[in-house]
Amino acid sequence: MSVWIIAGNLLAIALGFLIAYQAFRGYRRNQSTPMLYLSVGFALISVGGVLDCSLFDLVHGVVPLPGIVRTALVLAGMALISYSLYV
Repeated sequence: MSVWIIAGNLLAIALGFLIAYQAFRGYRRNQSTPMLYLSVGFALISVGGVLDCSLFDLVHGVVPLPGIVRTALVLAGMALISYSLYV
């Protein structure tokens, strides 16, 4: 895997977790449940967004597995973010 791809993935994870951390701080400060859902949603999307490349390198034989895991994490994250907007 290219060094630039790894650097980009690490930057995406860092920014996603920064957003998730700020949302979690908002949850703790205001005891706002939607902020907790927003925080968890961004964390799942951050991990799921870059996990596809990493899992593909680890699991050589089973090609659909990384895509399924990535899609499930991103879908769960989007669902939590959507839920936080309507609660």
